[in-house]
Amino acid sequence: MGAHHQGQFEQKFEEGKGAFDQGRYRQSIALFEEAVKLSAGASRRGGEAQLWLAMAHQASGDLTTAKQICRKLVRHPHPECRKQGQQVLEILQAPQLTRPKEWLTPIPDLTDQENTKPSTPRMARRRRRQPEPAPIQFEDTRRMNTKDNGFIFTAIAFLAVLLGVTYWLS
Repeated sequence: MGAHHQGQFEQKFEEGKGAFDQGRYRQSIALFEEAVKLSAGASRRGGEAQLWLAMAHQASGDLTTAKQICRKLVRHPHPECRKQGQQVLEILQAPQLTRPKEWLTPIPDLTDQENTKPSTPRMARRRRRQPEPAPIQFEDTRRMNTKDNGFIFTAIAFLAVLLGVTYWLS
């Protein structure tokens, strides 16, 4: 892979990871596909791009394509890519657990509520004010006994004697 292709690969690969992290899976798929085309497929970085591509397909709901990519990665020349491909493939092939309805909390659809405005201007102005946090109060250290009581010195001396006796006895 030439320096020009390497630079383009890195750019597409990093953009793909950024899109993936932001939940834009379709865009990340397109970017990872471009990165895979620009990479030497047998290289470690090419394998990483393929693994990210598989995860992007899985995140977008396309498990079939994600499994196909992982099956190819299991035969990848780089051992780390083979190992990670196998791990992701095992996860993708694991049976889905069913959850009882009691465990799930329904999330209401709020898309219609974003566009609605309060019916009266008076309601828009009524917002609860958050109570101000109490100011931090520091203790007065002038009234505390901050003098050294000699415990550290005594503990160190005791440990030194104990180590000396242990050394002498061995």
